[in-house]
Amino acid sequence: MRERRMRAVELFEAGRRQADVVVELGVSAQTASRWHRAWQAGGRDALAGADRLGRTPRLSDEQLAEVEAALLDGPKANGFGTDLWTLARVAEVIERMTGVRYTLSQTWLILRQRLGWTRQRPARRAVERDDAAIEAWVKQDWPRIKRGLDDAARGSASRTRAGSRSCP
Repeated sequence: MRERRMRAVELFEAGRRQADVVVELGVSAQTASRWHRAWQAGGRDALAGADRLGRTPRLSDEQLAEVEAALLDGPKANGFGTDLWTLARVAEVIERMTGVRYTLSQTWLILRQRLGWTRQRPARRAVERDDAAIEAWVKQDWPRIKRGLDDAARGSASRTRAGSRSCP
């Protein structure tokens, strides 16, 4: 669009009419009229447009760098009790450092799109886990369980007792 607006400026500066801009650039008469008014009021700069599309970010690159440095220090360094980042904690750090409040989904977008971070899941192990006991069980008990019962100790799957006669 910027290129088309700049081409329209060239046409206006060359003395061409709005109708010529409509035909040559394939825009509506309303658009050509709006461009012409803007050009008359502010010249070429009025049609230059913004360098970036969309809403400007609420966090500057400098603020974002400060937030990232704080996040890299870890949750405990930022006053949290455990070494686990959550979106709520990250949002709290952002708000504390910059005064800008984000929702959890917005916080995730900042982490993913602007900082390039990915979701990580911590490896969880039970505190009570006894690796020596597990290893002993695997070596001693599991082979016996896997092998099954001895033939002498095998029971019957029948609901009736062995050797009983059925009723006529």
